[in-house]
Amino acid sequence: MQDSPEIAVLRLGHRPGRDERMTTHVGLTARALGADRVLLAQGAADRRTTIENVTDGFGGPFEVETTDEPNRVLCEWQARIVHLTMYGLPVQEVETEIRSQFEDGMDLLVVVGAEKVQWDVYEAADWNVAVTNQPHSEVASLAVFLDRLFEGDELDREWEDADRVVVPQAEGKRIEEQ
Repeated sequence: MQDSPEIAVLRLGHRPGRDERMTTHVGLTARALGADRVLLAQGAADRRTTIENVTDGFGGPFEVETTDEPNRVLCEWQARIVHLTMYGLPVQEVETEIRSQFEDGMDLLVVVGAEKVQWDVYEAADWNVAVTNQPHSEVASLAVFLDRLFEGDELDREWEDADRVVVPQAEGKRIEEQ
């Protein structure tokens, strides 16, 4: 096992014409809130460029990959799998167990769906986790889950090789070139 555990996010499915922004936001949220890489279904390959451009401009490290066999990724994953679904156990009931295994060096694959998720995903998961048992966005689930996993520490993350940075301020927008 490696010294620093990895968090990969697998975006299951992509509905062209419907999911472009949502798939992009899954990748950007994964990057911003502490994941190491995102794996996108082959149909979302054009979203890869957008996420890579943000990483190039605002820093990394963060990897974007595409796969035409997302179910194979699930089957071959060698560590723990967290499936975010509104049908799972409440995040507040399982976050300590998941965090403990992650802090002990166990890699995590966080699975978020685009369309109806097949039953084998539920069976492959070590944890089926619900941020809430109400309909909501997979981007919201991913954000809340990562924040719970890192206990807010991801919000102070330093970025390497950033060409530009957002300068926090009470009003207006300010980006500085590096």
